Amino acid sequence: MPNAIPEDSVGIVEPQSARFDSPLELACGRTLDSYELIYETYGTLNAQRSNAVLICHALSGTHHAAGYHSVDDRKPGWWDAYIGPGKPIDTSRFYVVCLNNLGGCNGSTGPTSIDPKTGKIFGPDFPVMTVPDWVNSQARLADYLGIDVWAAVVGGSLGGMQALQWSISFPERMLHTVVIAAAPKLTAQNIAFNEVARQAIMSDPCFHNGRYADHNTLPRQGLALARMVGHITYLSEDSMGDKFGRDLRSDKINFGFDVEFQVESYLRYQGEMFSEAFDANTYLLMTKALDYFDPAAACNGNLAEVLKQAKSDYLLVSFSTDWRFAPARSEEIVNALTQAGRNVSYACIESPHGHDAFLIPNPRYQAVFSAYMNRIANGIEAGAL
Repeated sequence: MPNAIPEDSVGIVEPQSARFDSPLELACGRTLDSYELIYETYGTLNAQRSNAVLICHALSGTHHAAGYHSVDDRKPGWWDAYIGPGKPIDTSRFYVVCLNNLGGCNGSTGPTSIDPKTGKIFGPDFPVMTVPDWVNSQARLADYLGIDVWAAVVGGSLGGMQALQWSISFPERMLHTVVIAAAPKLTAQNIAFNEVARQAIMSDPCFHNGRYADHNTLPRQGLALARMVGHITYLSEDSMGDKFGRDLRSDKINFGFDVEFQVESYLRYQGEMFSEAFDANTYLLMTKALDYFDPAAACNGNLAEVLKQAKSDYLLVSFSTDWRFAPARSEEIVNALTQAGRNVSYACIESPHGHDAFLIPNPRYQAVFSAYMNRIANGIEAGAL
């Protein structure tokens, strides 16, 4: 619990819910007849409705991007370092919207929701989602909120992929795209990591083919292992070394297979915490959406060609030690945007924190991000946007 809500926080925030009864056709060939999206907003929408910014979350992210749900909260939202008064996404200048994606487990319709056709939990029967599906549902939320054009769509990691897809799917509905620590598609290695995580979940005896709720149990061990695998890929070798080295939990080696090294203890703790807070079927869906993302496939692998549909300006940010989505992957997008004739700014930030760097305060990252967002805000306030 904070001693007091910081002055640069958006303060106490309350999630809101929007229901949609118009069917949503999905890439998998199925249709969601109705659904709900849970979201939060920060800041004030101006009279011209021109200062709205959409935040797209990453794999395990939620709608709670900034602020606190109560004074008893121990931690603020997942991107609180970058959203708030005077921060890069300045809520004294922008109206910020962040939602929990369809298929999530934090309030939006997903595998843990009740299927109105059966009266039972969707579980594994919830349809497989894709990034374009999410973007389509987000566009409906924009309609619901009365936002015709986003000043910017912003996201990191899987959220950055959504921001990129927004610029392709709805080029007339956004002015700026901010893509942070992302890639134009997954490498075979990244798909392999996701498959190992999925197999860890699906091979858990408590998984029951995704119907663990019917058995009043959870595949905790499998989900914990999936999180451990994922967490390793989010960190850099240097950050793990600096944080843990080869430190032992006790003062001697015990010549056994229980936890002996501090890094083992840390990974098990992260896995156990995650297994209690996240839904396994949702994890499967989110990783598959990552695997399927490949906007260039629509133009025979030519990313520059598909990006010719876009009209926005772009900021791309990568991090030096991010080996999950390496700087070279952001540079692929930058090069394609340049070939497509789009205005693009790019920064590769020195950071020891690996892929997680997009969540962590960093002076140069904050300066680059702030400069770009301030330029947008200045244009809005001058009436140029």
